[in-house]
Amino acid sequence: MIVGDMALIEQLIADLDAESASVDEIVADLPAEEWARPTPAEGWSIAHQIGHLCWTDMVATIAATDAEAFNSVLTDAWADPLGFVDAEAEAMARYEPAEILRQWRQWRRKLSEALAAVPSGTQIPWFGPPMSAASMATARLMETWAHGLDVAETLGVQREPTDRLKSIAHLGVRTRNFAYLVNQLEPPAGEFRIELTAPSGDLWTWGPEGSPNTVRGSAIDFCMLITQRRAPEDLALEVTGDDARTWVTIAQCFAGPPGGKRAPQEDSATEEKVER
Repeated sequence: MIVGDMALIEQLIADLDAESASVDEIVADLPAEEWARPTPAEGWSIAHQIGHLCWTDMVATIAATDAEAFNSVLTDAWADPLGFVDAEAEAMARYEPAEILRQWRQWRRKLSEALAAVPSGTQIPWFGPPMSAASMATARLMETWAHGLDVAETLGVQREPTDRLKSIAHLGVRTRNFAYLVNQLEPPAGEFRIELTAPSGDLWTWGPEGSPNTVRGSAIDFCMLITQRRAPEDLALEVTGDDARTWVTIAQCFAGPPGGKRAPQEDSATEEKVER
């Protein structure tokens, strides 16, 4: 593994560990009965949310260390391609909260170790296309942040956004065409211009200046868009161009079929809305 790759992997793993620890802190001392509280994800309690993170970290570890064993996971998943994620979350949610937390801590540690040991150039099998260790770490960071957001909102906890969002935003930009394809639409030929204000105040940009299709706003709003944690109408994003306006209605940076999008909030305090 070359030095640049090693530095990137180390940083992504560190970010993933930090994000996981941040979510862990929210639920570590939560009374067991609170784990049954419903979250914004329909049908999912806090136990489902943390159980899902645990299960996904477990299968990601298996994928990174034992491709043959992961093939068995895939076989089981494709027996119920639209329901296996919910089924596994439901199975995990049946454990006592302390056990869910114990297993999640175990598997996320094993995953970090496994990703650090993946040889350069190796592609890790997954439910979608195979991915590099860096891409896997980014995907796990994205899911941990998104599901952690659901848990925090359920409990009324305000989480301070960090510049760890940059990797999640980058994933959202890279998966633009996937969002079109999974919705059976033809991806646009040209690149979009994305300009986001980071929590630190830095400006993050992607795509060429002068593009007729642009998305501008805060990084956290953009990340809530691409993880489908907010409806576009509830976000302070400035969107121009017909193609970009289409994209913000379908954007998703997670694998699988089109996600169950959140309905607009009736009491949203957002003053600036996506241009329709």
